[in-house]
Amino acid sequence: MEDTIIKILVIVGLIFLAYKLIFSSRSGLTIFEMHFKDGKLKSHKGKIPERFERESRAIAKSNKLTCTIRAEKSGHVRLHVSANVGDNLTQQIRNQFPFEYYDKKQQDSSKLKC
Repeated sequence: MEDTIIKILVIVGLIFLAYKLIFSSRSGLTIFEMHFKDGKLKSHKGKIPERFERESRAIAKSNKLTCTIRAEKSGHVRLHVSANVGDNLTQQIRNQFPFEYYDKKQQDSSKLKC
């Protein structure tokens, strides 16, 4: 009886571990997310740089895009664009994104001495 209970607990534990490894792969902090439908910005979350928002809206509007653009930070910033967008449009969007804005090193003022 105890052997059966231990086997069931081990199997449930392994299934839980496999589930966590497979479905919790999103490890980055989402900076912002933009959802476009037929070239119009339908919803957004987070703080989007003004110039990038303007330029991506113009690109989406001129090409009637339906997509999602998301920026994540996990050590460095990554820009994700939906797979249904062509490579040339994805590159245009990436060219407008201000990576240098997020890659600035913060200076630690506690270590500075006068």
